Amino acid sequence: MDYAKLAGLVPAVIQDAATRDVLMVGFMNADALDLTQRTGYVTFFSRTRQALWTKGETSGNKLAVISVRADCDEDTLLILARCEGEGRVCHTGARTCFTREIV
Repeated sequence: MDYAKLAGLVPAVIQDAATRDVLMVGFMNADALDLTQRTGYVTFFSRTRQALWTKGETSGNKLAVISVRADCDEDTLLILARCEGEGRVCHTGARTCFTREIV
């Protein structure tokens, strides 16, 4: 992966493996991607906390990895995942972070 473009990070688009709904976007560094691959659960790098965090570690709404794909420039990831817990991925309690239509 090309982590140089965003100061050591790459965007990771999370898509529901069953419905294909886009659930959220987060950022990963090499350690987050490595931990995601080793554990089978999506782990991000928090830019505000400057730390790794596994989605759902406190809420129980984990994202189990089905597949990880890199784009053609190797600077963005697409992760197909299965929602666990209540399936509410957004911190607001919504299923997806993409609920507000603007156009």
